[in-house]
Amino acid sequence: MSTYQLKIKLLSDTTFGRGDGVAGLIDQEVEHDIYGFPYLRGRTLKGLLSEECDNLIAVLSHHKRDWEEVACKLFGTLGSTIGTIAAVHVGDACLPDDLRQAVAFQIQDETLTKTEVLDSLTTIRRQTAIDPESGASDEGSLRSYRVILRDLCFTADLIFEEIPSDEMLSLLAVGAMAIRRLGSGRNRGRGHVQCTLYDSQGNNITHRYMNHFGKEIKDKVA
Repeated sequence: MSTYQLKIKLLSDTTFGRGDGVAGLIDQEVEHDIYGFPYLRGRTLKGLLSEECDNLIAVLSHHKRDWEEVACKLFGTLGSTIGTIAAVHVGDACLPDDLRQAVAFQIQDETLTKTEVLDSLTTIRRQTAIDPESGASDEGSLRSYRVILRDLCFTADLIFEEIPSDEMLSLLAVGAMAIRRLGSGRNRGRGHVQCTLYDSQGNNITHRYMNHFGKEIKDKVA
């Protein structure tokens, strides 16, 4: 078993939406655990990585099919069987373990509450639609949403049952770098992120495997 990590740094306020709000408080809440820590579900992150990889492969003019096979092995296919199951398992993207454990102890000792933890890592933003003719806000359009504060860093484990090939890691690296925005409101200025790939020793291997991807493309074209 091999474990790599994907690190996500928030470059702007971000909402990992969970699809609902809190009556009387906000219209859109962020996904958070029992201790109040925001997180991004692994299934969602895997979908984003797979989508970005597919987008990159789609623009290749040579050996597209070869990289499509790598993507299928890496992320699996619809209706996967034992023989076509995804090579990588993507865990939830969370804040550092030591921080969460320390805060969990304080919550158990009742020196902190879940709400205090959530409020310390997030804030509430409000927005309204503007009438283009009058310049005034549309009646009833005010909405509120919780955002995770910028500069926080989340980490997700990428677990392989077998040692991944250089092609798999190359595709993961370019897919990670291609993720520039995520979460709810990413088309409205929220969710600007930077993603990087690390090995089990904590070494940043993003550019190493990006270069490998570029070299593979050039060699195959030549």
